[in-house]
Parts: sequence; structure tokens; C-alpha cells
Amino acid sequence: MSKTAIVTGGTRGIGEAISLVLKENGFTVAATYAGDDKKAAEFTEKTGIATYKWDVGDHDACIAGCAKVAEDLGPIGVLINNAGITRDGVMKKMSFDDWNEVIRVNLGGCFNMAKACFPAMCDQGWGRIVNIGSINGQGGQYGQVNYAAAKSGIHGFTKALAQEGAKKGVTVNALAPGYIDTEMVAAVPEQVLEKIVAKIPVGRLGQAHEIARGVKFLCSDDAAFVTGSTISMNGGQHMY
Repeated sequence: MSKTAIVTGGTRGIGEAISLVLKENGFTVAATYAGDDKKAAEFTEKTGIATYKWDVGDHDACIAGCAKVAEDLGPIGVLINNAGITRDGVMKKMSFDDWNEVIRVNLGGCFNMAKACFPAMCDQGWGRIVNIGSINGQGGQYGQVNYAAAKSGIHGFTKALAQEGAKKGVTVNALAPGYIDTEMVAAVPEQVLEKIVAKIPVGRLGQAHEIARGVKFLCSDDAAFVTGSTISMNGGQHMY
């Protein structure tokens, strides 16, 4: 099995936690990012994890970036499609660019990265792809038709690709987090966040390291019989 893993959006929030837990479990990790060079450099200095900069919504950049990672670190055996953006707004106010950019990055990024990594995983006879979906891709969310559509598409993408990889030793699964205590959620107005937490049966936000542990399992040999699945980690907020 290859011990090189790519985590898109892997330098902050849930992605950072995933990068760290994979490193702790023996993988050589490449964390991608799209924007902040300073934060990426600080992340590498703090963790020792290599960072690579490209836009996952750019198909050619993904092909070239993954080839560079494989050249630097070895054949890619694990792909975590975590990178994502939001451009929230009700339909009346949402522009086509708001719609298109979220679909391009969140859903298109999964295709682009899988296109770059999946064939080689099949050829080597082992691979793990974990796509990070969302509770809002399962149950919808007001003002997020773009984000919910992209995340729901990820769940369907996962099931279809899993069928292609099953006989090749490549599993493809999704993990659908609920509301996690990250910078993105911290930006939600306090009064709105209180209402969200009130609807979570366990009575709190999730933690990034809890999501990372779910990814850890799906990337292990113990999960070889799990493919095409979506694991919901949302504190019981949405049971699907």
C-alpha cells in the first residue's frame, strides 16, 4: 500500500486535523491550499507537513499538482477531498457566479482530484478516497442552494465511483460533518449559532479532531469492506 496522502484544504480547520491524524498514523501527507502563503508556511513549520498550492477547481492544476506530489513523496494512496468554499445567499440574491464558483470548487474539485489520483490507485491495487460532504448536503439549508447542491452531489459521486474501485482494492467513501467548531462556523452570528446548537441532540458543536478520527478509520485496512458509504457525524442533528 502507498503511504502518501493528499488532503485538499489541508492546512486549517477540519483539513488540518485530518492532515495531522494521517501523519500520526504513518502517512506522508501533502496538504493543499489555495490562498494564504504565510499561513501555509507557518503550518509546515509547525507540523513538518509539506504544502502545495493550487486551486482544486482547476482541472489542469490538479493533474499537474498531483503529479508533483507523487514525484516528491511517492505514489498517492490516499486522497481526502476536503477543500470547499461558501457563497451563501437566498435564490433571489444569489448570482450565477456565486452558484458556479461553489459547484466548481466543492464538487468539481472532487472530480478533478479523483481524475488525477484514482487511475493510479487502481493500477497499484490499493487506495482510499474520502470525500467530505455535509449535513447540509443531506438535509438542505436555507440560503445555501449552491453549497447544498455541491455537497449532495459529492454523496452521489462517492457511490458511483465506489463501484468502479471496488474490485481494484480502492474504496471511496464520504463523511458528512454537522456543525463543527471551526473558523467558518465561528463566523456565524452568535444568536444564529445558539439556535443551531439548540437543535443538536448532544448539545454542542463537533470538534475537528472527531471528524479526523472518522477519516482515519476509512483510510485504514480495517475499513476495506466499507465503500460507497456516507458516515454522518453530526451529533444526531440529522439522522439519515
